[in-house]
Amino acid sequence: MVAVDRKFEFELVSPERLVLSEPVDMAVIPGSEGDFGVLAGHSLVISTLRPGVIEVWQGEVVTNRLFVGGGFAEVTDTRCTVLADEAIPVGEINAAAAHAEYERLRGEFDEADSEDAKRILELRLAVAEAKVAATGKPVH
Repeated sequence: MVAVDRKFEFELVSPERLVLSEPVDMAVIPGSEGDFGVLAGHSLVISTLRPGVIEVWQGEVVTNRLFVGGGFAEVTDTRCTVLADEAIPVGEINAAAAHAEYERLRGEFDEADSEDAKRILELRLAVAEAKVAATGKPVH
């Protein structure tokens, strides 16, 4: 049985920098198969990530909300390391710029003339849509 007051080391790394590194009580990760919560004593897991928001908990409070554009998470019983393609605190996302990027990519997708181009743009659109949703102002 895992003690409720145990912490584990959480690290979020993007290609540019170490975004967050601290002991936490829980993290909720946007896995490619669905969100999953991590607590101290967690079983070993390696998962791909979908674009979305990581919530970091201290006690019963979410202390950080961090947007990730995809990547991988490795979880052990004492650590969770997230290697993100892109990572930014949700509060730093410019909602208008994120929405404009989504609209620009939507236009490019509509005009794409090959299936390869559409596949690439679909991935970029998923990231842009998740970023807009993270701001609380979804595109739909």
